[in-house]
Amino acid sequence: MSHHIMISAGEASGDLHAANLVRAYQTFAPETRFTGMGSDQLREIGVELLVDCADIAVVGIWEVIKNYRTIKRALNTLIAALESDRPDLLILVDYQEFNFRLAAEAKKRGIKVLFYISPQVWAWRPHRVHGMGEKIDHMAVLFPFEEKFYHDAGVPCTFVGHPLVDEVKPTRSAEESLQRYGLTNDKPVVGLFPGSRKSEVARVLPILLESARELRKSKPDVQFVLPKASTVGDDNIAPLLARFPELNVKDVRDKSYNVMQVCDAIMTASGTATLEIALMGVPNAIVYKIAPLSYWILKRMVTIDNIGLENIVAEKRVAQEFIQSDARPRAIAREMLRLLDDTAYRDQMIGELNQIRGKLGKEGGSANVARLALDMIEGRV
Repeated sequence: MSHHIMISAGEASGDLHAANLVRAYQTFAPETRFTGMGSDQLREIGVELLVDCADIAVVGIWEVIKNYRTIKRALNTLIAALESDRPDLLILVDYQEFNFRLAAEAKKRGIKVLFYISPQVWAWRPHRVHGMGEKIDHMAVLFPFEEKFYHDAGVPCTFVGHPLVDEVKPTRSAEESLQRYGLTNDKPVVGLFPGSRKSEVARVLPILLESARELRKSKPDVQFVLPKASTVGDDNIAPLLARFPELNVKDVRDKSYNVMQVCDAIMTASGTATLEIALMGVPNAIVYKIAPLSYWILKRMVTIDNIGLENIVAEKRVAQEFIQSDARPRAIAREMLRLLDDTAYRDQMIGELNQIRGKLGKEGGSANVARLALDMIEGRV
């Protein structure tokens, strides 16, 4: 029997994880039809996209307010599809505030809901966990400690393993990538990873570029490369790079793992990329800035010391974090110089990054959540 699954992913990393989930599911049930929200990754494997998430990928309370009409329109489109083209299962991938509203609408209609990549409620506003069981049927989590957290709150939950353990693999050699990007292997390469949301790029990339300019003063031969996320257009990047022509930043559209493997060090926005970089074993520093109002509100909700995923998983500060007012170019440049020139410091970080992989479980995360989805449709869960 052919099934219909609606899937909702709200940003580039969720789009990637959702696409890998769909690929894995298709090995079990190739006749299954998929519709929903995502971007290039889901589109490329044949998912019928009702909404392109590139239009609503924002972070921060103020940013959401500014884009409220667009976000509301996307939500209404998906709600209408729940009614007109009822799925057998709704799979929600991260993007919590939006997706929980969609989950509530699905539950009203008696549609089963699987939430994949759980909200980090253990990090901020942990009391919210107690209402989740009313909106979803099952939670699929990436970290072992999350399973107990949800079970204790009465939310059905399965630890499926982190999909990045499977996904973080370059598709070509470093030498081939260097040549493709116009870089050389006799000079250090620093990556600039400004995030996958337009609002992130607008706030973080200028800081990364100013930091790169400061670094160039101490390291004249350093080369810079910037991977562009599928959810970010050239028009979001080019005007900013044009203000720093002397840096000769190589901006590329390629799998981020190919870019990571040619880098000696990386400045990165906070987010999934920090964990990907950690799995690639590349020394890095985390830089982040959001609207002042958003930061003021969120700071009072967060209950953990670090915001970088690699630091959260390691349960200690492995990569330095330069957040909001601390995101000062000179300080960031000093850290990058240390990562490039201080061999002992660099080696210590690489050793700690290598330990993170062991905390994320074995390979097969995407296949595990795909099996869970099939079990839900067929009534075994």
